[in-house]
Amino acid sequence: MNACSELDLKWIEERISKGLKPMAILKIVTVNDPDHEVLFKNAQRVRDFGPRLHQLLDDMIETMRAAPGVGLAAPQVGVSLRVAVIEYPEDEEDPENTKRLYEIINPEIIKKRGAEIGQEGCLSIPGLAADVERATQIVVRAQDRFGKEIRIKAYGWLARIFQHEIDHLAGTLMTDRAVQLYKLVKNADGEVDAIPLEQIPDFKSHLSPA
Repeated sequence: MNACSELDLKWIEERISKGLKPMAILKIVTVNDPDHEVLFKNAQRVRDFGPRLHQLLDDMIETMRAAPGVGLAAPQVGVSLRVAVIEYPEDEEDPENTKRLYEIINPEIIKKRGAEIGQEGCLSIPGLAADVERATQIVVRAQDRFGKEIRIKAYGWLARIFQHEIDHLAGTLMTDRAVQLYKLVKNADGEVDAIPLEQIPDFKSHLSPA
């Protein structure tokens, strides 16, 4: 266990003085949880850009990083709001030093170009992967944590992440768009193999609301 530094304590005290809590790691809702219905609903538009939203964003960022993951939508932590966070390196050859954090509220994809099939995973569907066709270039219109309009151009894998997270806000999972599903299985070398589901006849999953 690491002790808090003086700077950490000052930061915690400052958040408390503003009526905010220190960041927390939230429970990620999966399709097998009793409360999984939130994953299949249209999330509500955010209208209040105050401290509660900021707390949610901070907690989602902490949760995404702890998972670890590259994106997280509010319904995945049981909150039916149009909010998502994404963190992805700008330079894939130097991922640790070039990570960029995106906070998107009430996002809409306003332009799309290209199409490519790629394999995705999802924190809410552990043990599965999916081949999904996505646009290769997109423009997203959204708001930041203070309600200011922002526009983001995303390409390649980053565009895929944005589309995956924005789908969550409409109650759509990667399995809904999949052209192929896989079960992730560790092999004898400890590496993960993606095995097509049709090769696992006894495999069962709950991918839709009961």
